Amino acid sequence: MHIIEGAINSPKGYKAGGKFVGIKKKRKDLSIIFSEKPAVIAALFTTNVVKAAPVTWNMKIHDSHKPIRSIVINSGNANACTGKKGAEDNEKMAETIALELGILKEEVLVASTGVIGVPLPIDTVVQGIQSLSKELDDELASGLNAAEGIMTTDTILKNIAVEIELDGKKITLAGIAKGSGMIHPNMATMLSFITTDADIEEVLLRKALKDICTNTYNMISVDGDTSTNDMVITMANGMAGNKKITEENDDYQVFYQALYYVNEHLAKEIVKDGEGASKFLEVTLEGAKTVEDARLMVKSVLNSSLVKTAMFGEDANWGRVLCAMGYSGAEFNPEKASLEFEANGEKIRLLEEGLPLKFDEDLAYKILQNHDIKINIFLEEGTAKATGWGCDLSYDYVKINGEYRT
Repeated sequence: MHIIEGAINSPKGYKAGGKFVGIKKKRKDLSIIFSEKPAVIAALFTTNVVKAAPVTWNMKIHDSHKPIRSIVINSGNANACTGKKGAEDNEKMAETIALELGILKEEVLVASTGVIGVPLPIDTVVQGIQSLSKELDDELASGLNAAEGIMTTDTILKNIAVEIELDGKKITLAGIAKGSGMIHPNMATMLSFITTDADIEEVLLRKALKDICTNTYNMISVDGDTSTNDMVITMANGMAGNKKITEENDDYQVFYQALYYVNEHLAKEIVKDGEGASKFLEVTLEGAKTVEDARLMVKSVLNSSLVKTAMFGEDANWGRVLCAMGYSGAEFNPEKASLEFEANGEKIRLLEEGLPLKFDEDLAYKILQNHDIKINIFLEEGTAKATGWGCDLSYDYVKINGEYRT
């Protein structure tokens, strides 16, 4: 596998585009992804009981096991908590793009992101879809425009493309994502879209995505809020011409690893772009009784406001880490826990088998001054391990979210 200069429309048979149509005050706010041939899909959606209109629409199509042709995404308005009118507006988006592209509305998935509880400016959206549908192509610039069109408070473009070889054929996978705040494990507001020209059975694509999400998107946290609109969608149109993957053989493993890499990259990019974040945190825990215990403790550390603020303040207050592990719901013996901070090739051990160590405060401060910080935790309960990613909690997070609607 190798990374290439590409975008969401780099896999064979895909076109895309993004532009400003007037949903937001400025910046691109509408994106379209289109496959020349029907694509099998795999998707996961928010676990929030309050689900936006596009989520319920997409879940029905996903459950039908029918292939799709297009995804339309608007930013600046979540079309969530908008009742019957919101559902009608969502369907209108699907109908409009279906008419423009000569496909069925049931072949269209819809995504929205932005302010909750505000009616969608549907006339503006419809006109935008009609205009953008005529501009779709497979050029890199158009794919990057699509990546930009899904952004809200994001400050960086989240885009990646990779190539692998299967059955002597070049296979391309590409992904875009948005997410900066309202990010919490269990389908972190995040949206992620992946396209590939690989030929793979739907059941295997769905199995792969579900497994991968458990260890990528479901192991990130910015602020502990799970959105109403979260989704990750993967399309596979089979146009690369490889022998169809129908079992978990060597080709499946190669494809799986590439898909994992794309999603892990996007998940990390979401955390790195956390609203107001000044630190990127990677928490790894080894030696737990079960993988579930390991995940619970890692998530608890990442979600701890006190850990986050300690990282922001560059304070080696390691007791907050152990405390967060203690209320995670996982079982472990704190008297056998060890802990260290790591950054830029330097480590400092703070806790050894439950006993605090006398450590160099200056070295600890030097390590915590880095942007990328690792918190390594070691237990003696078993062989299970987990890794997750998060960020600190800064003054700017409060400012950004305090002024979100204004």
